[in-house]
Amino acid sequence: MTRVLIGDLKDHIGKEVQIKGWVDVRRDQGKMVFFDFRDMTGYVQGVVLPNQAEAIEIAKEVRTEWVVGVVGMVNKRPERNIQADKQNGDIELEVTGISVLNKAVTPNIDVTTDGKEIGEEARLTYRYLDLRRPRLQKNIRMRHKVTKLIRDLLDKEHFIEIETPILTKSTPEGARDYVVPSRLYPGTFYALPQSPQQYKQLLMASGMERYFQIARCMRDEDTRGDRQPEFTQVDMEMSFVTQEDVMDLNEKLLIEIVRTLYPEKKIQEIPFPRISYKDAMEKYGNDRPDIRTDKNDPNLLAFCWVIDFPFFERTDTSDNPDTLGEWTFTHNPFSAPQPADYEKLMEKNAIGSILAAQYDITLNGFEIGGGSIRNHNPEALRKVFEIIGHTPENIDKNFGHMLHALGSGTPPHGGIAWGFDRLLMLLQGEPNIREVIAFPKTGEGKDLMMESPSEISAKQLKELNIQIKK
Repeated sequence: MTRVLIGDLKDHIGKEVQIKGWVDVRRDQGKMVFFDFRDMTGYVQGVVLPNQAEAIEIAKEVRTEWVVGVVGMVNKRPERNIQADKQNGDIELEVTGISVLNKAVTPNIDVTTDGKEIGEEARLTYRYLDLRRPRLQKNIRMRHKVTKLIRDLLDKEHFIEIETPILTKSTPEGARDYVVPSRLYPGTFYALPQSPQQYKQLLMASGMERYFQIARCMRDEDTRGDRQPEFTQVDMEMSFVTQEDVMDLNEKLLIEIVRTLYPEKKIQEIPFPRISYKDAMEKYGNDRPDIRTDKNDPNLLAFCWVIDFPFFERTDTSDNPDTLGEWTFTHNPFSAPQPADYEKLMEKNAIGSILAAQYDITLNGFEIGGGSIRNHNPEALRKVFEIIGHTPENIDKNFGHMLHALGSGTPPHGGIAWGFDRLLMLLQGEPNIREVIAFPKTGEGKDLMMESPSEISAKQLKELNIQIKK
């Protein structure tokens, strides 16, 4: 007999079916045994009647979280027993046979609640159980739906999805890298990508024109509620575009996600308002303003663009404001200056007043994405590296491939990267991104379920030519 999904049982009233799933609830009434069964599509109540002697015998032994196959008749409930507020509340499965597919020991954590009363350590140690609870099932399934919608919409906009390398090169451009030792080339290391920034620009040099990726990124930095050692970006890059083009497309995409998948939520203002970095700092004291008119409304989404960022910020207090090497970039070094400030960059003059063609998208007080029009002129990019203190030798060593690519006929281009976990956190109304990631790390960067990070064997260390200092 072919398995029927619980969510499709309403189409099989009056028929004998087979379902497979978990025992969610068991209620032994003596002569009868009631169950709530669940699978990935939902829940249904089943009852084993006294005349089903073999099924009753098995039902007396079955416990919650056992995996079972169940055969039974799909019956309409009497009018007085209909539970209109529940899935399948108007039907019931009259069980005629039960087969135990796998028994379950008593779960280490309760999976029937929303889990908020359980400590994080226990939840993450037994994450495979924690993921069974309805709240997390919904979060992960909604994550899939948002991902699919993004892929479908970008495909219609002529984007292609391209995977970029996970093993790459360590370059001094942002946060601390995670590094991977090379066995074949002792003493050398790969780096895990902090973002696909250089690769996506190289794809523009290659003529792909419109790229996107649901990209895994790794940064060795201090963690907090909305950060993880590894996280996901919705990453995209476009050739022959202006800042307006990138912002308009992303605004369209975010609006479509909300309208299609979160119809209960209201976007406060369309088009999204725009505020300069200077005004945001003066009015809100930060560059991710929460502009909601009613912060008590959980379904109110206040998107906002922050623009006109300073390109550089000081790292020291020199008497000369244009001293090279005492500046760092505010977003990333690959941004282009705004057209009015291009000559200042080329002359390395009035550095603190240079504005970048950068833009952030914020939601309810969180930055959920950031991007820029890129610096596609290799000599202008070289000026950026000089301002932040790189020597000509370091520039050629670390970024020579980028400069050569940009000089090979690379079109003007720009893009953006969303913090996908953070966006999902806000859309799902969760307190941190761990609630929307299938297998997250703790706030301290540990995987309690797999017990990592962990030591490796002496044999592995020897193969990698690595010695651990005690």
